[in-house]
Amino acid sequence: MKKHTFLPLGLALLVGALLTIPSDAFAHCDTLDGPVIKDAKAALASKDVTPVLKWVRAQDEAEIRDSFNKTVAVRSKGDAARDLADMYFFETLVRVHRAGEGAPYTGLKPAGSMAHIEAAADESLESGSPDEIVAHLTKAMTEGIRDRYAKVKAAKAKSGTSVEAGRDYVHAYVEYLHYVAGLFDQVTKGGAHAHGEAAHEEGHER
Repeated sequence: MKKHTFLPLGLALLVGALLTIPSDAFAHCDTLDGPVIKDAKAALASKDVTPVLKWVRAQDEAEIRDSFNKTVAVRSKGDAARDLADMYFFETLVRVHRAGEGAPYTGLKPAGSMAHIEAAADESLESGSPDEIVAHLTKAMTEGIRDRYAKVKAAKAKSGTSVEAGRDYVHAYVEYLHYVAGLFDQVTKGGAHAHGEAAHEEGHER
């Protein structure tokens, strides 16, 4: 029974670990091949701002519409003007989107800089199945816990041989305990995106 209940809990713990990572690590919305910019390009191609409005709060919609209209007006003035106007719109959109999540804007990242786990998450939505990413995350979580557990066990076996060995054990024990407890704590409290989601929901309520 324990073996069957371990993986779901472990996966939840890994998700918690991912949520403890600073929000910039999950900022694939600011990459030039990320979902926000893809929608921005589609909006500019069709001259319809609608596809990007879902990425911003209701109170920020006017700023995005204004930026979009300015960009569309300039795009017809040559390739150089179009490129500059497009980048202006991309940066404005991502900056406003990030602000709505309660996260800082640190500039647009080049295509191909999206983290593997983020790309895998997007691919799972395209494929219609989370199986591959579940397997990937479960493997990473299992290795993370087992590695720390092995270090604690080895250190504990030597902990009585000297004060220094005892301190090594305490260090390994604290790291292991904090890792597991921290993951679980983040999962049960909603994780690092809770603030951003709250801000997003507040924006839609206004």
